Amino acid sequence: MGTVGRRTAVVAASSGLVVTMIGAAPAGATSDSAAGALNSVDTAALTASARAVLNTSPVVSSPAEAAWTFDAPTVTAVKPTPPPETRRATATTTSRTADRAATTTTAKAATNAPIPQSVAGNAVLEIAARYVGTPYVSGGSSPAGFDCSGFVSYVYAQLGVSLPRTSSGIKAAATVISRDQAQPGDLIWSPGHISIYAGGNQQIDSPRPGKTVQFRAIWQSSPVFLRVG
Repeated sequence: MGTVGRRTAVVAASSGLVVTMIGAAPAGATSDSAAGALNSVDTAALTASARAVLNTSPVVSSPAEAAWTFDAPTVTAVKPTPPPETRRATATTTSRTADRAATTTTAKAATNAPIPQSVAGNAVLEIAARYVGTPYVSGGSSPAGFDCSGFVSYVYAQLGVSLPRTSSGIKAAATVISRDQAQPGDLIWSPGHISIYAGGNQQIDSPRPGKTVQFRAIWQSSPVFLRVG
């Protein structure tokens, strides 16, 4: 019972009371038993710092019924832009290349057409021959493209001779001559068309859409020969 008395403890630490050993040793206890007695412990001092932290901590409270919400972002599906169609681009490029090749071939063919000997030394024909291969353009009157009267008036303008812009106007301003009198550089007129006489049975003109300036045979059934000046 003496041992039980010495080890009996206890008071609540939070009360700040001093915990002491209860139950003194019996009268008959030896000095060894007295030596084994426990010292008192001040629990208030040991827990003071912990209580201070608790007292200064923020109080967190929540309502009895709490509801959680979450704002979901709006997601919009975007259709990706399709890549360019390579096949179409290639087809277009091929088509344009073919067109250029066809134009170049036509120009070369016209350029390689035989040029009458009468061109040499003839000022009108020498100038006209420079534009062999130039495409026909309705209303055209420059090296970018000629129609029939635009070509004739442009060639004569290089020699300082101003002619009307239409084939009928040129006929009215020129002198009609017979075929026997005609010389290379004179003009050949037919309804709606005019060209430059190149000697023999040849002429140079800008024929019609799809054609180019070229030397060719006189095809008119009743050509009218003209002389300017």
